[in-house]
Amino acid sequence: MNVARYISQKIDGGADSGSFTSSVTKIAIISIAMGLAVMVVSFAILQGFRNEIQNKIFSFGSHLQISRYDTNNSLEVAPIAGPRLVQTLHEFPEVKSTQPYAVKTAIIKTTDEVLGVVLKGISENDGLSPMRQNLQAGKFISFPDSAASDDVLLSRKVADKLRLAVGDKALFYFIQSPPRIRQFRVSGIYSTGLDEFDEVYVIGDIRQIRELNSPAWPDSLVGGMEVVLKDFKTLDKTADNFYERLPYDLKIDKITDQYAQLFDWLQLLNRNVIIFLILIIFVATFNMVATIFIMILERTNMIGILKALGATDNQIRRMFFFRGMSLTVRGMLIGNVIAVGFCAIQYYFKVIPLDPENYYMDRVPISWDPKMLILLNVATFAASLLAVLIPTYLISRIKPVVAIKFD
Repeated sequence: MNVARYISQKIDGGADSGSFTSSVTKIAIISIAMGLAVMVVSFAILQGFRNEIQNKIFSFGSHLQISRYDTNNSLEVAPIAGPRLVQTLHEFPEVKSTQPYAVKTAIIKTTDEVLGVVLKGISENDGLSPMRQNLQAGKFISFPDSAASDDVLLSRKVADKLRLAVGDKALFYFIQSPPRIRQFRVSGIYSTGLDEFDEVYVIGDIRQIRELNSPAWPDSLVGGMEVVLKDFKTLDKTADNFYERLPYDLKIDKITDQYAQLFDWLQLLNRNVIIFLILIIFVATFNMVATIFIMILERTNMIGILKALGATDNQIRRMFFFRGMSLTVRGMLIGNVIAVGFCAIQYYFKVIPLDPENYYMDRVPISWDPKMLILLNVATFAASLLAVLIPTYLISRIKPVVAIKFD
């Protein structure tokens, strides 16, 4: 029988509920539970927030954008051959999918309002557009086989400025030589919550842009190609491979460079949360150290008697070690239940809303990451283990004669 564990269990079960040690023990358990719960919830919200923002950005620009080099600093660039480029891109094992696009600047005129926008033409020949996830009202653009679609998607902000709703029609003026005018129908309203997109872009059929160009582009030409990778972490490496193997006249733009301010902001959030978590672990560790110190001081008489009976310092140290581990495990179980319960309620019922104008989404996001949950539990357990070991070395300084007389 493990004597140290047996005595620690007797101490655990025999503590007076009204004693000072009992109160401190409860504080230690609550400290560990709340510390772990806050860490798990913080990481779940941070990861959910990051995923939500990244998905909104990727729905507009994918991971990489490939277009032709142009020195005129215009959104409208020379076309590239789409089928040949798609064939080349799919030779890279990192590539998951590709999506052609083309853009054209326009002015929308309604009865009362005028607004400059960028019409982005897309195609769903190679798969459904990720823009579908941002649809708020109406229907997504239809892509008939016979002709270019007259449907467009307006952002909520653009629609409100122009006082347009689903089903309304509006005139688009294209300033070129010769000038062109097209009437489009608002088939749906989208919203990403990101002003970089919502205040600028209107989504339409890429075939409309091909027809508007002078001379008109054939079906094989596109303004650029958006590339989705199998793993976003390989972005830099894949961009370098593209640069080495694609034709010299093609430009490769990484999404992290195009929207650097957003990704820098997300990185800053990561650093802030890490600092916050370090402080939480420090507080929980400090409470555990204080708890073990108090337990040792209150059990000084018992320690003296055990030493007088022949118990070694290591045996008594293990006794308090098992006691500290018991408190740690109890606190971690409570903390995990609180954290997982809170995350589940928010994930399924969305009880905590957010202002989309300030946070880019309408509710607090939750991301489930079992690896991070395990890592946080391991970190908490390791920190508590060190916290328990530190004060137990005080036992070796306690002398039996003095300890038995200690009051």
